Parts: sequence; C-alpha cells; structure tokens
Amino acid sequence: MTCEFGPAQPEDALWMQRALEQAWAAAVEQEVPVGAVVVVNGELVAEARNHTLLRGDPTAHAEMVAVREAAARVGWGLLDATVYVTLEPCAMCAGAMVLARVRRLVYATADPKTGMCGSLGCTPQDPRLNHRVELTRGVLEQAAGELLRGFFRARRS
Repeated sequence: MTCEFGPAQPEDALWMQRALEQAWAAAVEQEVPVGAVVVVNGELVAEARNHTLLRGDPTAHAEMVAVREAAARVGWGLLDATVYVTLEPCAMCAGAMVLARVRRLVYATADPKTGMCGSLGCTPQDPRLNHRVELTRGVLEQAAGELLRGFFRARRS
C-alpha cells in the first residue's frame, strides 16, 4: 500500500526545527538522533528524543515518548494533534499514532530500512484500521538526514 502525502503547512518548518533540537540533544547523549514534538491547536504539548539506551527501553523512541507525554497532558485521543518527527516512524510508532488518533504526522527524512509511513508500508493510512493519519514528508529533510548520517559515520569510525 502506498501513502498519500499532503503539502507542508507554513508552521511545519518551525516545529520541525524544534524536533531537530531534540534530535541534536539525543546525539549528545549518544542516542540515535531522532526528535519529536506534538502540537495541538498551535501549542507545543510535548517534546522528546530517543531514550532507548538511557532508559534501557526499546520502545522509548522519540515519537512514542512524545505521544505518551501528550496523551498524559491532553487526554487519550489526540484528534487535534500534529506530530513532528525527524525520521520516518517505524511500525511501532506508526501504529501508536493510529491508536492515539493523531490527526497529522509530519516527518523530515525517510527511513528505507524500517519506515512504515511510505518506505516499507503505510500503517497510518491502512484502510483496514479504524483511523487514518494525514501525512506530510520532507520538511527540513536535508538537516535531519545530515545529522543521522554524521552520527552513524562517527559510530563506524
């Protein structure tokens, strides 16, 4: 199944920059540099970065942590939320956004190895599921991609 992508909105670059700041902070902590923010009605309600190593938790991806925090603040259904994340979400994270009823997901760069929001599949828009998430991709793609490539290049050397 292929995903349908909508256009970027004027505020998307601002919020993605905030997610990139979280990604940089993750890199400083030696975590894979992925950051996420959740915005509801133009207001930041949660922000997070990968913490899988720090927490010893394979589910502590940036978007999972941010969605959990947002749900704790505004309630279970995130029907008015937009999630901004610097890397295309995996199956776990994409599924969590469907279950949380996120309205819109914006991601910076594709993940051809594990991405389930366009690369390997399209969990957020699967017609068999009971909720569909609007998708936008490519916002600050170059900056997010360079950060990830540099991080992994440094780990290999």
